[in-house]
Amino acid sequence: MPTPLGDFLRARRQIVSPGQVGLPRGTHRRTPGLRREEVAFLAKVSTDYYTKLEQGIERRPSDQVLDALAQVLRLDGDAIGHLRALAHPPQSRPEAADPDPGVNPHVLRLMDRWHDVAAAVVNHRTDVLACNALWGAITGGDFGRTGNLLRILFLDPRARDHWIEWDTEAAAMVAHLRAGLGANRDDPSLYTLVAELSEASEDFRRMWGRHDVRVKRRDPVLLRHRLVGDLTLWHESFAVDSAPGQRLWTAQAEPGSPTEAALGVLRTLAHAKAG
Repeated sequence: MPTPLGDFLRARRQIVSPGQVGLPRGTHRRTPGLRREEVAFLAKVSTDYYTKLEQGIERRPSDQVLDALAQVLRLDGDAIGHLRALAHPPQSRPEAADPDPGVNPHVLRLMDRWHDVAAAVVNHRTDVLACNALWGAITGGDFGRTGNLLRILFLDPRARDHWIEWDTEAAAMVAHLRAGLGANRDDPSLYTLVAELSEASEDFRRMWGRHDVRVKRRDPVLLRHRLVGDLTLWHESFAVDSAPGQRLWTAQAEPGSPTEAALGVLRTLAHAKAG
């Protein structure tokens, strides 16, 4: 019976090309990416053993095997952590996210004091739980101050105009959701969200099927705002230690850049509207 570990290994195997691991490409390859026997050979395990891992028959690979598979499948830090969590799930998860958490008032106060930084608290499902005025000015006119970022990206037709590099941002958000799955496997609302997006969006189904894993931390985000034009924002996120599953997302402009001037205009408009 397939397991999350087997599904992950199969998906990642199909993404790695023979050339990436020093194997000849050959001809008549019916399997995308690497064959099972090729992964087994490179990881120095038997083909039978590796096949049992993918099929869910073998479920407790050693750390040495996991390290070898991570190298063959070209996994990075977040994906390696995800692989280990799938192979050796903790017996208990006291840090699992509260399905309906509130935002700490101290975090809200901190965000409100950041006049030059757009900030929001986002949970493991990518729901925006709270945001400051500048975040609302950047997104509020089109998408509202709160909402689910993945639903916006894949189900709102305006999203492809708002995010200049929509494919890159959408793939990063899907990988972020996958990264949050490990610590929240018991949250039914997460699976409901995945099922909803999978049914409604072919792009989401394709990206989710890749099993990319990466917590969204630092990335440039390119936006096209209907009032002030194109924005280049530098994103950084931080875990909120007092609320497992929550992250504080921030976005700011380079000093002296056209984006910094545009954010000043948005900030002025937001204050005028609030007043």
